[in-house]
Amino acid sequence: MRYLYIVLIVLLTAAVLSFKIQNFDSVTLSLWTSTVTLPASVLVIGVYILGMFTGGFLISLLRSAFRGAANRPS
Repeated sequence: MRYLYIVLIVLLTAAVLSFKIQNFDSVTLSLWTSTVTLPASVLVIGVYILGMFTGGFLISLLRSAFRGAANRPS
């Protein structure tokens, strides 16, 4: 099983590196008065990481709300 995990990690790393190499074109982001120019792959990976954090926050918020509702006395 350990070798399967190693192979999966290597394949995932190869896929991410391939994505990074193929999407090196620059993209310009603008928000109000500021602009930032960065590679498209960095933007996609950054949005993915931001989504992981916000999704994790949302899941923990929903869990605490459900626990609070379940523990509320009738």
